[in-house]
Amino acid sequence: MTLRAKGSEAPGVSGEARARARPAPALMLVSERRDSARPLAADPDRPWLVKYGKHLRGPVDRLIARSSVASNAPVLDVRDFPWTEMLRANWEAIRDEAAQAALTRIPAPSLATISPDHRAIARISRWRSFFLWGYGYRIEENIARCPVTARLVEQIPGLNTAFFSILTPGTHIPAHRGVTKGLITCHLGLIVPRDGDVRMRVGDRVVRWAEGETLVFDDTYDHEVWNDTAGTRVVLLIQFRRPLRQPGRWLAEKFLGVVRRSAFVQEARSNLQRWNAATRGWDNLNN
Repeated sequence: MTLRAKGSEAPGVSGEARARARPAPALMLVSERRDSARPLAADPDRPWLVKYGKHLRGPVDRLIARSSVASNAPVLDVRDFPWTEMLRANWEAIRDEAAQAALTRIPAPSLATISPDHRAIARISRWRSFFLWGYGYRIEENIARCPVTARLVEQIPGLNTAFFSILTPGTHIPAHRGVTKGLITCHLGLIVPRDGDVRMRVGDRVVRWAEGETLVFDDTYDHEVWNDTAGTRVVLLIQFRRPLRQPGRWLAEKFLGVVRRSAFVQEARSNLQRWNAATRGWDNLNN
């Protein structure tokens, strides 16, 4: 089954915006270029909990599913989440902030550069991310650059994570599963190229983004993404806590607490802080 939503012609990124873009600090670009051609593979030097904790997800997710107030289907009805309307109503302002913060200055970092645990699915320089919130942690420097988006996102009940997710032309993100059924994912389409096919499979459903439209889904279903276009796809990716009854709510909160304290999150936070510090230094040298 294919889900289509109406959308307008993607504006893309203007030549003027590209002309304003500055090169990223040399050391960061060299590092990304060096790693860009390596095979997709998880970092072998990960803590035990990160490497083997995923085997606990199945039993935990089944217990959480039994307590879910929301549907357990792969793709959920946006009408069950009324706050998605405020994202749709303000999508152009959010898109403009995303373009200014993540596309026309120093490029947003590769997700695999920030999070070693995404290296099995995210090739360097192909999937970039500009984080505002990550597992409940605010990225103050990035939030300050996106005040409209930040004001809207902080109104979302149970907000866990929010970032601009950027896929370069020709990117394929192989099949993978999310961390926990205690979270639900929402995408707001911001820049969606129209010169080819940009799509996502979630379970046995195939969905396509449209600018200004929201898509809500359960990322614990096997899912993969294709950007078979010559343009860059940008969405605002939100993760929020699944509405749950007890005892699932207690279990989900405990599991998320462990994840939040783990190297999966804490190392990503440190890497993001180092990236922002490096870009600050680059800006200071060039102003």
